[in-house]
Amino acid sequence: MNILETQRLLLRHLSTNDSEFLIELLNDPTFIQNIGDRGVRTIADAHAYVRNGPAASYAKNGFGLSLVILKETSESIGICGLIKRDALEDVDIGYAFLPRYWSMGYAVESTLAVKKYAKDVIGLKRMVAIVDPNNFSSIRVLEKIGFTFEKMVRLSEDDIDLKLFATTL
Repeated sequence: MNILETQRLLLRHLSTNDSEFLIELLNDPTFIQNIGDRGVRTIADAHAYVRNGPAASYAKNGFGLSLVILKETSESIGICGLIKRDALEDVDIGYAFLPRYWSMGYAVESTLAVKKYAKDVIGLKRMVAIVDPNNFSSIRVLEKIGFTFEKMVRLSEDDIDLKLFATTL
């Protein structure tokens, strides 16, 4: 089910059919460095990741991470969507793309669509994003779509300090 469409992209709910793509994305060294190791190594791991993460979020919150697909080629290039974390008061936006699709404007294009969806469909008034302080590319994306740095946060005691960006919708 497509939930969003932009000029170049389609965003739809993740499913267990996306397992091979998720294994590639979640094990990319830049994903592990900037976001973390999700321990998804096998098809079974990917199925569990979808069921316990995005699919559970769709059921509980009405939103979650979506697969980002290039319209022109039908290639899966990344994920983007809304996440409700227990450790954060506000819903946050998350995104990750395979490195071969970086610097092409896809992150900005998809996050702007998700931001509009959050306001117009979900009815959010404020949104946040968390990012590793050394992930300068993601920080630039957030700034381009209107987020500003607010404070440093930790999602758990054993986590690193993360930059929290926020925007009103």
